[in-house]
Amino acid sequence: MTSAADAAPPRPAIEHYGRPMLNGQPLPFSDAVRVGDTLYLSGQLGLVEGKLPEGIEAQTKAALDNIGAILKRAGLGYTDVFHCTAMLSDMKLWPDFNKVYVTYFPERKRPARSAFGASGLALGALVELECQAYAGKR
Repeated sequence: MTSAADAAPPRPAIEHYGRPMLNGQPLPFSDAVRVGDTLYLSGQLGLVEGKLPEGIEAQTKAALDNIGAILKRAGLGYTDVFHCTAMLSDMKLWPDFNKVYVTYFPERKRPARSAFGASGLALGALVELECQAYAGKR
């Protein structure tokens, strides 16, 4: 028998995960915010040690690896992701982006997704990915 004093404290309604840094400077947003059973990830660039690698495939891989690291900090994984928004600097990059993207999600359990062309992505990136994941009890 457990008492109320032994019970785990309730989870806060809103929980913030990480504060991203760029070149040693904190950025003005959280890596992710959990509200209820949903984890909202900030848009991720394909940064590797503060720099963008060359090419859409390398940047897509790095962005998805960054997303994976944030999911892991929240106790989640790629299979918990239910929606992503992909912003591409040029829609001609879409086929090469997709080649990498599909390798991160099981074929029959891929998230819903939107994709659009966007000029002026931060730092001159070729891709930015923003995702949401289910963070409730299983």
